[in-house]
Amino acid sequence: MKLVSIVVPCYNEEEVLPMFYDEIIKVTDGMKVQYPELEFEFLFVNDGSKDKTLEIFRSLADRDKRVRYISFSRNFGKESGMYAGLKNSKGDFVVVMDADLQHPPSFLPEMYSYVRSGEYDCATTRRVSRKGESKIRSWFARKFYSIMNKISQTEIVDGAQDFRFMTRQMVDAILSMSEYNRFSKGIFSWVGFNVKYIEYENVERAAGSTAWSFWGLFKYSLEGIMAFSTAPLAISSLLGIISCVIAFILMIVTIIKTIAFGEAVAGYPTTICIIFLLSGLQLFCTGILGQYLSKTYLETKNRPIYIAKETDEIYRSSKKSNTEKSDEEESHTDKN
Repeated sequence: MKLVSIVVPCYNEEEVLPMFYDEIIKVTDGMKVQYPELEFEFLFVNDGSKDKTLEIFRSLADRDKRVRYISFSRNFGKESGMYAGLKNSKGDFVVVMDADLQHPPSFLPEMYSYVRSGEYDCATTRRVSRKGESKIRSWFARKFYSIMNKISQTEIVDGAQDFRFMTRQMVDAILSMSEYNRFSKGIFSWVGFNVKYIEYENVERAAGSTAWSFWGLFKYSLEGIMAFSTAPLAISSLLGIISCVIAFILMIVTIIKTIAFGEAVAGYPTTICIIFLLSGLQLFCTGILGQYLSKTYLETKNRPIYIAKETDEIYRSSKKSNTEKSDEEESHTDKN
């Protein structure tokens, strides 16, 4: 028998979780008929949700022994959720997917067929359209992938999703990169392995609203650039060289105009412009250095990527203990 762990990071997904569970059960039951060697576990990660997501996890754990969950002490972000899921998964194969059904469970049989063949270590989906997204957001997304692939040695496929069906060997390679500032799209590409991309049209959320704002995606893109490229540091050096060249040229031009043509040097406007230009460049370059330094600072602190407050094991153990305690109290009352 081979175990498939389905990891599902969740943040405020109470509206869509029942639909997701029904859909994933239908698909996995069909896969068990087609591939009798497969067993499944469903590992949900509660990333500090403020709604009834955790209560739904508990309810599912009561109904289905295959359901496991981890609940964080606060919101640590999706990257931490995926890492926790991968780290606690027990399967020979591991699937990472969202609960909003934008990652259609119906792709799982096809994904498994590619990985099962032995030709691929991972099967993932790639969006060929961005239906439902604003044009501005889509434009920025395409530009991010274009810039990222130009300045980084790690190729990140445009439209590639976190929805992945992976072998245990690939998962272990990902977990070996235990960095605090995580950018999974880059990590998935950096570890290598043979990957099969399945193209599909974008699917909108089944219910609820996305937790990703434009600003959140922008900060996430900066995280990716700094995690897998040192090009911004080179840009700051290049700007410094360009500034020196321009300053040298202006100095030569000013000397020639003064000596050869007797033109007076415009003092105040020239000085102010130069001060603003050089100050701006210095602050910009200092900001780039500060961003890289801050990432290094956070890494050296060696803080945990997440903190678990509750798991299915703790919940089931507590429930069993309470049941036994209740039975003992009833038995004691009957004797009296």
